[in-house]
Amino acid sequence: MKRDQHPDPNDLIATEIDHLRALLAQGQGKHARRLLKKMHPAKIASLLETLTPAQRVAAWHQVEARTEDKVRAHLSATLRARLARDLEIEAAAESNPDSRRLAAPPEDEPETQLRLVLEALEEGKLKRIARLFRKLHPARIAGLLESLPATERAAAWDMIDGERTAKVLRHLQEEVRRRLAAEMDLDHLVEAARGLEPDDLVDLIQDLPMATGRQILEAMDRRERERLQSMLSYPEDSAGGLMNMDQIAVRANIRVGTLLRYLRLREDLPPNTDKFFVIDRKQHYQGMLRTRRVLTARPETLVSELMETDFEPVPADQPSDAVARRFEEEDLSSAPVVDADGRLLGRITVDDVVDVIREQAAHAIMGMAGLDEETDMFAPVLASSRRRAVWLGINLITAFLAAWVIGLFEGTLQQVVALAVLMPIVASMGGIAGSQTLTLVIRGLATGQLGGGNTRILLLKEAGIGLLNGLLWALVVAALAILWFGDWAIGGIIAVAILLNLLCAALSGVAIPLLMRRLGIDPALAGSVVLTTVTDIVGFFAFLGLATLVLL
Repeated sequence: MKRDQHPDPNDLIATEIDHLRALLAQGQGKHARRLLKKMHPAKIASLLETLTPAQRVAAWHQVEARTEDKVRAHLSATLRARLARDLEIEAAAESNPDSRRLAAPPEDEPETQLRLVLEALEEGKLKRIARLFRKLHPARIAGLLESLPATERAAAWDMIDGERTAKVLRHLQEEVRRRLAAEMDLDHLVEAARGLEPDDLVDLIQDLPMATGRQILEAMDRRERERLQSMLSYPEDSAGGLMNMDQIAVRANIRVGTLLRYLRLREDLPPNTDKFFVIDRKQHYQGMLRTRRVLTARPETLVSELMETDFEPVPADQPSDAVARRFEEEDLSSAPVVDADGRLLGRITVDDVVDVIREQAAHAIMGMAGLDEETDMFAPVLASSRRRAVWLGINLITAFLAAWVIGLFEGTLQQVVALAVLMPIVASMGGIAGSQTLTLVIRGLATGQLGGGNTRILLLKEAGIGLLNGLLWALVVAALAILWFGDWAIGGIIAVAILLNLLCAALSGVAIPLLMRRLGIDPALAGSVVLTTVTDIVGFFAFLGLATLVLL
C-alpha cells in the first residue's frame, strides 16, 4: 500500500510561475490580477524574481495599489531598483509628445480621462490608472469609477492608494459604493472606514449588509462606536441621519479669550465651522455664536453678549428635504440639531445638504421613468431587469385599460376609419399637457411652495391654462382634420375632445400628485403612469363617444 504523496512546495511555486507567465503571454490581465490578489506579498515578490523584465512589468501592473509597498519590502534591493527604472522608462514613453498616447490629462477633460482608463484596462496597464488617480480629486475618481462596467470598475478600484480609498468612497453613489464595499475584504474595509467622517461612515454602514456593518462598528473604539450607534438610531432621510457630531459647543458664561485659548489647543477645526453652539450644563441648546464675532471681539467679552438666541435649531426628526429647503432659503453653512428635549446632538453642514439636493434631483429624474433605485447605469443585468419589469407590468395594465375603452367603440371605428387616424392626437395632446402640470406640482411639493393654502389657486390657474390652450389647439387640429378628410363633423368632434382632454389633464396634473402625497406614495415615481392612463382613457372615451353620438 502506497503512502499519501504530498506535493513539493517548490512544485507548487513552479506551477504558479508557469500559470502566471501563460496568463501574461495571453494578455489575460484579469485572471493574472485574480491570481496575484490571493497571494501573500512575499510570495508575489518571489514570483517576480523569476520573471523576465517585460513579464515583471506586466505582472506588476496587476498588483493592487495597497499591496505595492508590502511586495517591494520583500524584493531584493537590486530588483527593486530595476523595477522602478523599468516603470519610469514606460511612464516616460507614454507621456512622450511624439508618441500616440496623450500625456496625463487635466481635470477638466473627463472624457479623455475615461478613455485613458479604458485603454489601460484593455491593455492590462493598471499602474497607468494608479498614476492618473494620484493626480485627480477623489470626487473625479468616483465619477470615473461610476462610468465603468462592473468588472472594469473592480480592477480600477484596486489601483486607488489605501489612504485615498475612504475619500473616494464618500463621493460614490450609494449603489456603487455598496457594491464596491461588499467586494472588499473586511480589514481593508475597516481601514477605509476609519478615514471617513462619522456621517459618511453612517451612510456606508447603512448601505452594507447588517453583519458587515456590525463588524465595522465592533472594530471602532467604544466612544466612536457609541457616537455611530446614536446616529444610526435616526432614519437615513432625517436631520438625525444627516448630522455629524463634530460640533464645538461652548457655555454662555465664558469669555472670548478663554474660547480662543481652547481653539488654539485643538489641532484643527471641523470643516465648515462658521458658528459655535452655546449650551447649558445639561447640554440644552441656548443659541449660536458666529466665528467672525469671536475673531473680532475683545478677549474679555462674554459669550452671552455675542450669542444669537433667535437662531432656531433643527429637530432631529425633521425630514431631510425640509432641512435642505431651510439651508437654501437662509443660505446656511451649518445648523445645530437637537432632540425632543432641546439637547444639542450635533450639526448639519452644507456638504451634507448638497448631497440631499443632488439625490432629490436624481430621484425626480429617474422616478419619472420608474428608475428611482437604478443610480448605477452599469448595474448587473438581472438586477436592472427586475426593477424595470415592475414598471413595464404596471404600464401594460394601464395600456390594456385604454385598449378596453377603444374596444367599446369597435363598431364606430369600423365604420369611420378617419377616427383611428386621428385618435392618437387626442391622447398625445392630453398626455403632454398633463405632464407639464404634473412636473410643476411635483416641484412645488418638493420645494414646499405648494400647500393647503394655495392649492385651490393653482388648480384654477391650471384649469384656465387648460381652457385657453384647449381652445387654441382644438381650432388648429379641427381645421387640419377638415382639410384632410373634408368632414366638418369630424373636425368638430376632435376639437371638443381635445378641449375636454386638456381640461382633464390640467385638473389631473394637480389632483394626482396631491392625492398620492396624502396616501404616502411618491408622485415623482408613479404620477406619470397614473396621469397617462387618465388622459388616454378620457381622450379616447370623449373622442369615440362623441363620434358614436354624432356620426352613427
